[in-house]
Amino acid sequence: MTALAARLRFARTGSGRFGLAACFLLLALILIGPLFAPHDPAGIVGSPLQRPDANFLLGTDSLGRDVLSRVLWGGRSIVGLAALATGLAYVVGIAIGLVAGYSRTLVDPLLMRAMDVILAFPPLLFLLVLATGAGQNVDVLVFGVATVHVPSIARIVRAATQETAVRGYVEASVARGERVHAVLRHEILPNILGTVLADAGIRLTGSIIIIASVNFLGLGLQPPAADWALMIAENRGGTTLQPWAVAAPAFLIAFLTVAVNLVADAVARSLGRSTAQKRVAR
Repeated sequence: MTALAARLRFARTGSGRFGLAACFLLLALILIGPLFAPHDPAGIVGSPLQRPDANFLLGTDSLGRDVLSRVLWGGRSIVGLAALATGLAYVVGIAIGLVAGYSRTLVDPLLMRAMDVILAFPPLLFLLVLATGAGQNVDVLVFGVATVHVPSIARIVRAATQETAVRGYVEASVARGERVHAVLRHEILPNILGTVLADAGIRLTGSIIIIASVNFLGLGLQPPAADWALMIAENRGGTTLQPWAVAAPAFLIAFLTVAVNLVADAVARSLGRSTAQKRVAR
């Protein structure tokens, strides 16, 4: 079986197919949905909390804006920011975890104690303090969410690196005189990829929830931005009159987290089996 086939095996599992289809559906909604928005997402086009009708398929929100248009626009911010923050966290966390796990010097405890200090702060409290001190803008939000994830990622990568570093193929690579960065990149990183991807779904889901929570509290994106979490915060007082203004974005956030977890879990299982086959072959 080729490497590509091994990596595509996850798409043949039930959870992988469903998760992949759901992710593609949501990505299509996020990327091309705004092209089909019937109204300006920030424009007041009707009466407040108007129930769904022929003109407003999902009704209007507390200010009279079209809920459907805001839903079609609202996914870009939460998904884009969550993906950016998670990607940044993995770049930093993997680098720290690899160095700490492979190092047999004081570098390891020094890096891990620094991670413990960051890990001691509750994520939301850390973000609230950061937003209060550094300002409420997108850069601060992405940096804060990434910082929250780095310690956990570094710990997972460090543990996986320590386990992999004692394998025979790694020791053989060292004996051949390969440099440290080559050993980390070619021997260790590919063989801990399954562990990293198994964690990626949970980490991306966590980013989505944290960003949604911060936006809901009004410390992230600010009105009149179209954002699913902001829509919930802005319209929660009128749920009994017009539930779709809250139910639609809440459902999409929940659906997104489930879809991402299903795909990440299926990919991790597939890569784990592929890695096991490579080890047996060696």
